Amino acid sequence: MRFYLISDNIDTAMGMRLAGVEGVIAHDENDVNKALDFAQEQESIGIILITDKLVSMCKERVYEMKLTGKRPLILSIPDRHTTSSATDAIYNYVKEAIGIKM
Repeated sequence: MRFYLISDNIDTAMGMRLAGVEGVIAHDENDVNKALDFAQEQESIGIILITDKLVSMCKERVYEMKLTGKRPLILSIPDRHTTSSATDAIYNYVKEAIGIKM
């Protein structure tokens, strides 16, 4: 299984490419949906890395895939434009998953 990146900026894409992770740059919701469709069709892709900005652009689609899909696993990653910390991300996951604000 391999990783696949969907990023909104070239810096993140270049850094991940140096680490051996292929991907695509997406600028709008249509680009993100095309990239997600492509990644779902590829049997070799096991994990999709998608930047926080793009997740917020397509929340419904990403969360639906996370909840109902078996493969690939979708992980949102911060990039240079993200201001939240890892702790904030964990709190948000708990809040979204079970509805409890901590």
